[in-house]
Amino acid sequence: MAEIRRIKITIEYDGSRYAGWQIQPNGDTIQAEIENALFAVTGERSRVHGAGRTDAGVHAEAQVAHFDTQSSVPDEGFALALNAFLPEDIRVTEAETVPDDFHARFSAKGKVYAYRIFNRRTASAILRSTTTSVKKALDVGEMREAAETFLGRHDFSAFCAANTAVEDKVRTIESLSIEAEGPLITITVEGDGFLYNMVRIMAGTLVDAGLGKLGPEDVKAIIESKDRLRASATMSASGLILKRVKY
Repeated sequence: MAEIRRIKITIEYDGSRYAGWQIQPNGDTIQAEIENALFAVTGERSRVHGAGRTDAGVHAEAQVAHFDTQSSVPDEGFALALNAFLPEDIRVTEAETVPDDFHARFSAKGKVYAYRIFNRRTASAILRSTTTSVKKALDVGEMREAAETFLGRHDFSAFCAANTAVEDKVRTIESLSIEAEGPLITITVEGDGFLYNMVRIMAGTLVDAGLGKLGPEDVKAIIESKDRLRASATMSASGLILKRVKY
């Protein structure tokens, strides 16, 4: 019997037409596409474990996953072989053998997300699937001031979906930057973990700061309240990109 190897893969995908990462009874998912491609390459029905469950419509530049295999396909051949059976909006960019105790989700130390806003009176035709359109002018300086309030370790109960089952909602935000290039505004946030919809709600709150509806003290009060009803609306999934998983 061939030796079992654990393979770590890095995946880039446009999530526009998918029902998220995790396999579901109804709807195409990233995980299902990769597992089907893996079966085509190896003949094995292997579970692919992802670093996180991105939602419907969310994208990734460097999602990480792992699977176990007895296949003799070399590391350098796995990406090419899997891509031959994957749709063009999902690409495996790297593949490598890792120790048996590596786990894409549980070994992760943190993640980096970007939220991209197209700030113009007319939405972008070209970037429509990877940005969220905000038509009213945003004050990036005000957004940056409000963003500083998120830094550090806080209870982010006000910034997660109301139906989340996670009890411990304390997370650490290590960095948060906001860059503007023409009409494109990119919010990049790095933390030790994120709650369900957390980045999208943070982005919505920063948009309200950019519109002059909230100041830094207001954002601080929202965090301290732990009340989801006080934070802003959840922004569209289309603007969210998983940039990197930290190990």
